Amino acid sequence: MVCSVILGDLILMNILFVVMYHFWPYSKLGPIFSGGYWEMAAFNTLCYIASTYYNGVVLHLRKVRNMHIIGKVTENCAKFIVISVAFIALAGYDGISTRFLFLFHLINYLMLIVWRIFCHFLVCKFRSSGRNVSYCIYLGSGSNIQELYQEQSYKSTGYRVLGYFSHTINEELPQALPYLGKPEDVFKYLENHNVDNIYCSLPSNQSELILQVIHWTEKNFAHFYHVPHVRNYLHRRMWFDTVGDVPVLSLHREPLNEIDNRIIKRAFDLIMSGIFLCTVFPFFYIIVGTIIKITSPGPIFFKQKRNGINGKEFWCYKFRSMKVNKDADSVQATKNDPRKTKFGDFMRKTNIDELPQLINVFIGDMSLVGPRPHMLKHTEEYSKLIDNYMVRHFVKPGITGWAQITGYRGETKELHQMEGRVAADIWYMEHWSFLLDLHIIYKTFANVIQGEKNAY
Repeated sequence: MVCSVILGDLILMNILFVVMYHFWPYSKLGPIFSGGYWEMAAFNTLCYIASTYYNGVVLHLRKVRNMHIIGKVTENCAKFIVISVAFIALAGYDGISTRFLFLFHLINYLMLIVWRIFCHFLVCKFRSSGRNVSYCIYLGSGSNIQELYQEQSYKSTGYRVLGYFSHTINEELPQALPYLGKPEDVFKYLENHNVDNIYCSLPSNQSELILQVIHWTEKNFAHFYHVPHVRNYLHRRMWFDTVGDVPVLSLHREPLNEIDNRIIKRAFDLIMSGIFLCTVFPFFYIIVGTIIKITSPGPIFFKQKRNGINGKEFWCYKFRSMKVNKDADSVQATKNDPRKTKFGDFMRKTNIDELPQLINVFIGDMSLVGPRPHMLKHTEEYSKLIDNYMVRHFVKPGITGWAQITGYRGETKELHQMEGRVAADIWYMEHWSFLLDLHIIYKTFANVIQGEKNAY
């Protein structure tokens, strides 16, 4: 299945390349194409195989959504572009048509999304018809088993749940899920039925029976899965990991715990902030600083202690947009705040006041993208009102973030607004990717151009 999907990727990609090659003006292709398109087609094929060799397909999994498929295609195509462009650059090819390459990679990306979603549709239809089916039984009938059945009851997943074994009949389970007997009756059932997967939620005091079931699965080409009872008190998604040989469940998936992801994010922050601070920022400082000095007495920069990664305090820099006042460290800015200067109001609407935070990014206190840092007083207050508020401090704060582009920018008048912001910040932390950062930066610039009603 996986090989068929990747083979389809390659066929579509090479058809696209050949069609574009023949319709593109030959004089504008660049010298790299002078040897014909077969060499470049072979080169693209090798680069794409390299980018999808490891975990490049997810559509065949029994529980997968279109957004997961799109995410995997995005990851594969990003690797493909980096590998192919890097090779072309290292090989020293000059004069290549960047427009051709841009359109090729863009169309290829969109085409592969459509292709893979279509493949997933065919797989779901195939499983719904009763083929590629995996037969399952449950040992136990707690709330965790109820939720598991909800996930596996769709025919398109290819699961067929035969029933459950439990000491008592659970009336809360659907009638479509038959009661098969007590847990100790499972071996008699297994002798007469074809079972591929056994999901066990029995308590540890039945370890002797559980071990017997495990031994049976290992001798009879079946799979054993333990379904822990944490769903009884934690109704949220959790992540599995191991510490040595010890299995552990964590509450949050944190991609930035991986050293390679942190290196990528930090390198991007250093490069972008360094370029800006050495080129454009001095002009902003002179122009904006002069206007600030003319319009109101006080310093050019406003600095305020805020909470960063792991709650560490740091000085956050901004262009001063308010008159010097005693409430700066305790009172949040409002829409018609009398403390704001006219030029300060303009800076806030255009995000110009945030530019000095690139200094914070360069020295490592902040990142370009992340949860917005809050003043110390707000951190103290909201940490008492919102249970998971401090979780947002597991990553570096940012100049812009997922919460800001999804409607949670500006003043938080009601508690639910801050709860929404915190939820968005945690979502970002759990779903971080370099492409997500680029998307957030793009949306931030787009919102600045279009104007935001909450920018004040």
